[in-house]
Amino acid sequence: METISYEYGDALYVNLTNRCDCACIFCLRNNGHKGSIYADDLWLEHEPSREEALRDLLSRDLSRYTELVFCGFGEPTYRIDDLLWLVDELKKAVPHLPPVRINTNGHANLIHGRDVTPGLAGRIDVLSISLNGSTPEEYVAVTRPREGAKAWDAMLDFTRSAAQYVPTVMMTIVNKDKTPEEIEACRRMCERLGATLRVREYIPD
Repeated sequence: METISYEYGDALYVNLTNRCDCACIFCLRNNGHKGSIYADDLWLEHEPSREEALRDLLSRDLSRYTELVFCGFGEPTYRIDDLLWLVDELKKAVPHLPPVRINTNGHANLIHGRDVTPGLAGRIDVLSISLNGSTPEEYVAVTRPREGAKAWDAMLDFTRSAAQYVPTVMMTIVNKDKTPEEIEACRRMCERLGATLRVREYIPD
């Protein structure tokens, strides 16, 4: 079954791609395609066209949701142009579209070889970027990005630039094995970049 959109809590999530440039140690991708807490199976048999995705989203009563979140099995900004097209079309079709959020690893500029952040202006309300570490070494060890330490710098640069265009930019970490000093270091880093820090609680298996 092709799961393009799925409900989680009171938000609607959008799943556009399987592609990702990371191999995070905690990711479901490393444990087979089943078992997501969001849906039975988010692995796409094929990437939906932008038109397919639009039809899927318009088939739902979008007024029921508090937020529209681009977050699926892969990194959503691989399809940043399609994502922004979808937001534009939804804003035309839906009088009171819920706030739009992207959950991302912050590598969009690295992936596309250009600065995509100006295109977020007026379209994206919230950007949630996975920080996953307080140092480049920890970040690379946890996320195992294809570009290595270069991905750390790209993620920080993306955050700094996006903060000029998106009203709410946050960076997230999980508090597992994090000292208060490490969390505070992450908080200061976020502040320097124009973002806020969200500390997520670790939930053991």
